[in-house]
Amino acid sequence: MSSFSSLNILTLPPGQASVELLPENGWLLALPAGPADSYRVAQLDDYRHLPRSHFRWQPPLILKLTAQVSSPSVPGTWGFGFWNDPFSFSWGARGSSRRLPMLPNAAWFFYASPENHLSLRDDLPANGLLAGVFRSPLIPSAVLIPALFVLPLLAIPATARWLRRLACFVIQQDAARLDVKVTQPHEYRLECQTHAVRFDVDGQPVFETPLTPRGRLGLVIWIDNQYATFTADGKLRFGLLPNDAASLRITEIQLVG
Repeated sequence: MSSFSSLNILTLPPGQASVELLPENGWLLALPAGPADSYRVAQLDDYRHLPRSHFRWQPPLILKLTAQVSSPSVPGTWGFGFWNDPFSFSWGARGSSRRLPMLPNAAWFFYASPENHLSLRDDLPANGLLAGVFRSPLIPSAVLIPALFVLPLLAIPATARWLRRLACFVIQQDAARLDVKVTQPHEYRLECQTHAVRFDVDGQPVFETPLTPRGRLGLVIWIDNQYATFTADGKLRFGLLPNDAASLRITEIQLVG
């Protein structure tokens, strides 16, 4: 992929969050400061108007870029990599693709601030800068619709704990927390093969796993002020965080697949 000029841009609130084009296949994604009363996001992706069956990427593929963030502890999440956009819901209005939720498949560098707890497995890190992979069965969205009626039961701790254990069985996950000074520019490389996913930082291997995502994937680069937590005691919470002005700077993007 030699040009990134056709990537979709999402900025909320409009006119406040921004995505600025930089030289050498680069972008500056920026969030304004604000309280926890509105969603703030700056995002680039290549799948916004596509059905999942038309997502572009499958192994083997390599993503390499240089990244730098404005703070070591941006409230919310940021990152870059590949996923199947599993949580989106759209009936196809205003030119978007019709899409229903499905189980997650992903391979990415993902930062989650301490308010997050994003691991289904108790033996894996749940926040910080993570190199991570999710692998789930390719169950059609229509088959999963009845599961939506179970969601209110998450308010019951005992049921939520059982559902979390069930999700851990269905959704495979592997991850490692990385010790990187993210306010300095570093070269990140993600190589996704059919049999393994390897993560490098500044030319040095930092994590490798035999777990690989299934199905077709989309490229995503983002920074936002969301948090989510689903802990072993069955507590499920999600919401928005106050933040100072924050930015994610991306340069020298290379993508081969």
